[in-house]
Amino acid sequence: MQLGFSTMNTPDDVRADVLARALEERGYDSLFMGEHSHIPASRKTPYPAGGELPPQYLRMMDPFVSLTMAAMATTTLRLGAGVALALEHDVMDLAKSAATLDLISGGRLLFGVGVGWNEEELANHRPIPWKKRYLALEECVGALRRLWCDDDSEFHGQFYDFDPVWSFPKPAQRPHPPVLLGTSGRLGTEHAVRWADEWMPIDIALGNVAKNIDKFRQATAEAGRGDIPISLVTFGDPTLDTLHRYRELGINRVILGTAHEGWDDPTTTMSVIDRYAEFVAELA
Repeated sequence: MQLGFSTMNTPDDVRADVLARALEERGYDSLFMGEHSHIPASRKTPYPAGGELPPQYLRMMDPFVSLTMAAMATTTLRLGAGVALALEHDVMDLAKSAATLDLISGGRLLFGVGVGWNEEELANHRPIPWKKRYLALEECVGALRRLWCDDDSEFHGQFYDFDPVWSFPKPAQRPHPPVLLGTSGRLGTEHAVRWADEWMPIDIALGNVAKNIDKFRQATAEAGRGDIPISLVTFGDPTLDTLHRYRELGINRVILGTAHEGWDDPTTTMSVIDRYAEFVAELA
């Protein structure tokens, strides 16, 4: 089992190149960065974790720019969009940004996607009904795959529709970077079974992790999808025993860093990655 790390990617956090180099030196396999293009001032949609929205959400930088910094400072570290809010991008611009990052990094992009949690944020970008966001994301990823794979790329759907275009460069990874779907609920899990290359749930959202991992694997087998790799995002500070249990469940990668103790104080980051670096070899 591999260990990855996730950062909020604000101007106050450890610089992406410094953090990436430190992770690679300590044996971590990946660095993940999420995104919010903006946060609507209305705040009609409540923060999913409850309480006030942490101010770090207002200061998140562009993940593709920061991951490019990380790529230039490393040679093997995987570069994770964790998650990209794909519906909030122009699909052709997103295809080019992701393909460019994958190409210049030598094929190291892990393209995590999700639908987000803020209804007004999506509405600011596109007139997609909130209840149809998963269907729209499925189409978006389908369109991206065509843009990444086909010289003459075209896609025809309800939310995305374009005649043949030339979209270059193509990613280094063929046929395309793996698409990790960051979901935990019933509907999102059904979509992961149907079309994702990998599944990236959050452990706390799964509740009974072992039970829901087993249900996911049963569903993928019934769908003829085989063994879909799982990257599990941990919330808080998992113990070594917890990490061992996740490895026994066949989890391919655990992503640390989300809501770890002192997560809102960037001076704690290096001590956290040092602490878990001691377990990298043991968990491999």
